[in-house]
Formats: sequence, structure tokens, C-alpha cells
Amino acid sequence: MTIKQIKVGFDNFSYVIYCQKTKKAAIIDPGYDASNVIKFISSNNLKLEYIINTHYHSDHSSENKRVKNYFPTAKIVTSKVDGQRLVLKVDIYVRDKYKLSLGEITLTFLLTPGHTPGGICIIINREAILTGDTLFIGDCGRTDLPGGSIEQMYKTLQEKIMTLPDHLIVYPGHDYGDKPFDTLGNQKQTNKTLLAKNLEEFSKIP
Repeated sequence: MTIKQIKVGFDNFSYVIYCQKTKKAAIIDPGYDASNVIKFISSNNLKLEYIINTHYHSDHSSENKRVKNYFPTAKIVTSKVDGQRLVLKVDIYVRDKYKLSLGEITLTFLLTPGHTPGGICIIINREAILTGDTLFIGDCGRTDLPGGSIEQMYKTLQEKIMTLPDHLIVYPGHDYGDKPFDTLGNQKQTNKTLLAKNLEEFSKIP
């Protein structure tokens, strides 16, 4: 299993996940300029199976059409709630704990509302988690945009993220922290949004 983290735009991350044995690949969050993502897929002779959006915001989905034009057999994957806001037709709607195979890789999806109503995180082979705009290094996604909910975000962080194994490597949707990725265990000890003891405390975090 290989996870390629690719900076796009000013501070967004796109990801390419691929199976080294079968060369099957998935792109996560092709936002802004997907040139480097497409180049990486092509230069490594990968077979793109899925285009996955962690949520519908344009900085994570605006290049869906361009990527689809390059790789027309790739299937667009997202949650049903957020997928209904995308321009292109969604091929696979995922629900909580839904699984997809990517060669020898298993993708397990978690519904993690808060930043958007249908945000998702993706666990990769029980080794890593791509958190989109749910969890950043040192922070979490904002909840003041349309469809956001501070109550849902707090519940997601406490009931979904905090219950996951410490060894998972967190790969966020933005380069907002002091490092591009980190262990979830370290984030549980240092991330202010995960340390909040209740909703009131969480709501006062700057």
C-alpha cells in the first residue's frame, strides 16, 4: 500500500492511494489544479478505479470532471448527502462502515458530519485515515459554513475519531498544522479540539 500526498492550491492536499501489486488506484479530493495528480497516475502506470470526495466543497471536488475526462472508467465516490451537491453524477454512495476494495487495499468509510452534513473519513487498511476537513493536525474543520454544525462536529470527534486506534496515521485535507501528517495517538494528546471535555468547552476554542 502506498499513499501519495500531493499539495494543490495554497494549502489543500489531494491523495493518490494505490496497490503496488495490482496498480489499482484511487484519487481523494481532486480540488484546484489536478495536473500533478494526473501526472502521478500516468507516470506510474496506475489504473484509476475511484475518484473519492471527502465532502462536496469545490476545493476538494472541482477537478472531478477533469480527472474523469482523463480516466473515464473511474467511479466517483462520496456520501449521498454531499454527493447530491456535486455537479457530476456519483457512481457509488457510501454509508457508515462501507468498504471498497482497491487491489489488496481495503477502504473503510466513516460518516463524519460537522464540517458538512455528509463529510466522510477513509480508513486505509487499518493503517492510516484520510480525514478531509473533519480533522486537521492540531485543529478540526470549521462549522460556520452552510450545512456545518458545531454539535455534530463535536459528536463526530468524540464518538468516531477518538474511538479509533492510536497507531493510525492521520492525513488531513489541508496543510494547516506544524506537520503534514501525524499519528492519531499524538493528536489525541495534543489537538485542542480532541481535548475538549464537553461541547461548551469545544465551542469556545478559537
